[in-house]
Amino acid sequence: MITVEGTSTDRFEPVRAALEAHLESGEELGASIAVDVDGVMEVDLWGGYADEARTVPWEQDTVVNLWSTTKTLSSLAVLLLVDRGALDLHRPVAHYWPEFAARGKQDIEVRHVLAHTSGLSGWQQPFTMDDLYDGPTASARLAAQAPWWEPGSASGYHVQTQGQLVGELVRRVTGRTLTEFVDTEIAGPARADVQIGAREADWPRIAESVAPSPLSGMPAGLDPEGIFTRTLLGSPARDEHVDTSRWRRAELGAVNGHGNARGLARALSAVSRSGRVNGHQLLSADTVDKIFDVQADGVDLFLGVPVRWGMGFALADARTMPHLPTGRVCFWVGRGGSIVVMDLDRRVTFSYAMNRLGDGILGSERTLGYLRQVYDVLGSTD
Repeated sequence: MITVEGTSTDRFEPVRAALEAHLESGEELGASIAVDVDGVMEVDLWGGYADEARTVPWEQDTVVNLWSTTKTLSSLAVLLLVDRGALDLHRPVAHYWPEFAARGKQDIEVRHVLAHTSGLSGWQQPFTMDDLYDGPTASARLAAQAPWWEPGSASGYHVQTQGQLVGELVRRVTGRTLTEFVDTEIAGPARADVQIGAREADWPRIAESVAPSPLSGMPAGLDPEGIFTRTLLGSPARDEHVDTSRWRRAELGAVNGHGNARGLARALSAVSRSGRVNGHQLLSADTVDKIFDVQADGVDLFLGVPVRWGMGFALADARTMPHLPTGRVCFWVGRGGSIVVMDLDRRVTFSYAMNRLGDGILGSERTLGYLRQVYDVLGSTD
């Protein structure tokens, strides 16, 4: 029998039971779940294995590649700089990054990057992993590229480009890399075990990422000029790149964050708790409120499902996340199912990180099941 380690309050016992059941069935390989309620970690659970061979246990300090849940850290970094007056959501990106004005991008604003409406959802081909790993090259290519649709008119998920765009903005206004900024301004104050990329000293505690069977080539019948196709081809990172030294050393602010549920919950509880975390007022309540300024609301040009985008996060929407309540709730997910949910009305932060990737556009069946269990508890008691 696989034992789930960690702590949970009595009311969240169904969450522990669900994690244990998934580990026993083999649907989960290794995973962690956390629920922070107004600064109190009511759920801090982990269990299973850190490797596919099931020889290394998932420990309290095990971390894993977070894929797109990384974007929640990058978006929080931008909000911190907005709060400090270093960035303005409604100013053109080119105000901070002059080269970006090329090819008709002079009016693209910072908010368009955060809401995936800039028209730069992928890199123009040819663009390789070598180019992606070379930060200056990746930024220069985006600066020289024309948008693929009218900026601000619709969202098209910036699968891998958003991290580069945000990282360049952070570098331009602070002189620091996004990796450094997240480490010193978010992870440090929050005492959160999260990072962009992964320090070599932490490599021994990184869980192996186990992906579903890869697709054999591109699906048939796709429009080669369509946003979906161009974005997919223009986003070169794939499952096989994860858990390599080049991946871990890179700064890919959209996809290569590393952490666990506890670390994510601690860092992002700053949003749920109106800017306050670990005794620090990380950002103001007014800046947190900006997240809920709707920037796009419709079928995303890449994801193909309705997404209501605020500033840096998706907003609760019954069309795509039926287990989330209405109100001031925002979230984002990563490939395979990792997630962070920030519920400002209940001052609750829920997070889940795992190493066996599931299927699904916005979370896996496991993700949605844990989310349902959490809100069954919150809905019956709050």
